[in-house]
Amino acid sequence: MGHRSLGEGERGTGLKGILAGWTTKWKLVVLPAILKLGFLGAGTAALLDSSSIPVPMDLFIAGWVWADRGHFWAYCLLAAVGSSIGGLVPYWIGRAGGELFLLKRINRRRFDELRHRFERQEFLAVMIPSCLPPPTPWKLFVFSAGVFEMPVPAFMLSVFCGRMIRWVGLSLLVIDLGPGVVDVVAHHALTAFLVACGLAAIALAWWVRRGRKRTPRSS
Repeated sequence: MGHRSLGEGERGTGLKGILAGWTTKWKLVVLPAILKLGFLGAGTAALLDSSSIPVPMDLFIAGWVWADRGHFWAYCLLAAVGSSIGGLVPYWIGRAGGELFLLKRINRRRFDELRHRFERQEFLAVMIPSCLPPPTPWKLFVFSAGVFEMPVPAFMLSVFCGRMIRWVGLSLLVIDLGPGVVDVVAHHALTAFLVACGLAAIALAWWVRRGRKRTPRSS
């Protein structure tokens, strides 16, 4: 009995050691390597963050944008694409697991609220959480999208739009106020979301107006 307990303890200690070593390599080797990849790094980091491994995306985006302000849109674009692709992993897990998969993680009242939200407006049910920074339980909504069988194209588009609003808004704040604005955004998620929506609306209006000016008038 004592030998078996000792063996189990050794296995537990060995597993902890492996995880600790992997975590150290991730922080000291993998993350710095991703940071050096530039545009590609933005897409890779977002894909990892959405699919499996947490990555401080707002901090990364702020760093990239502050160092290369003229191409802030490219970092946001590739990160949004990466996030929409990476989100397919928890989406398909939720779709394969079904309602029982979700009920193991939330109570029935919360489940009914989510189902009602997806029945009313599934696109916004995913896009709005995608706009918000941590600690928003983003993966809960992604799992739910799979459980309630939201169409894949609509799911990916909603994630893409939400992430673009979030990171374009963050980038504009970083360009104007500096990378320290990430802490402000983290502690004022709702305000940051409203600001991001306002900036996105202004940018969209400017883009539409510019397009109309360029379109030649028919005689």
